[in-house]
Amino acid sequence: MLITLSITIVPRKKADNLTATEHIKAMSDIPAQSSTNTTSKFEIRVYYEDTDAGGIVYYANYLKFFERARTEWLREIGINQEFFLQQKLGFVVRKVEMDNLASAKLDDLLEVTSSIITLKRASLIFQQQITNQAKQVLCTATVRVACVDFSQNKPCAIPESILGAFKRVS
Repeated sequence: MLITLSITIVPRKKADNLTATEHIKAMSDIPAQSSTNTTSKFEIRVYYEDTDAGGIVYYANYLKFFERARTEWLREIGINQEFFLQQKLGFVVRKVEMDNLASAKLDDLLEVTSSIITLKRASLIFQQQITNQAKQVLCTATVRVACVDFSQNKPCAIPESILGAFKRVS
């Protein structure tokens, strides 16, 4: 199932001129999503650069695929990572448990599914999996992500606007 979103588009020049408070208010005005929209799906094609000498996807590239899927999901639910980075806030991966079950090959069309299984004040845990076009599960991962205040290099609470967006999809 794909996430259905209702997003208010703000022109880039106007968005760039919003204060932190205005940006957070705009994000909090995003309508709540249905509780059935708890999984994100992201497609990615395997390119030559993704494969190793044996012609299969190099294991570390699955981590890149998972990262892209999480990033696109944040974008879909209205979280502007660039804005929060300007505020010296961001998310870092704290822990990954990955299980490689089968290999993807050149030109395979993969689907990365992501869901939030745990949401805490300063961290969240994603459950992700990659399947091929035959719906075979190739790789699974559990990824713990923490919110960090980069100005102090310390964990911090997830801003309410982001926390609210996560609650709507978890």
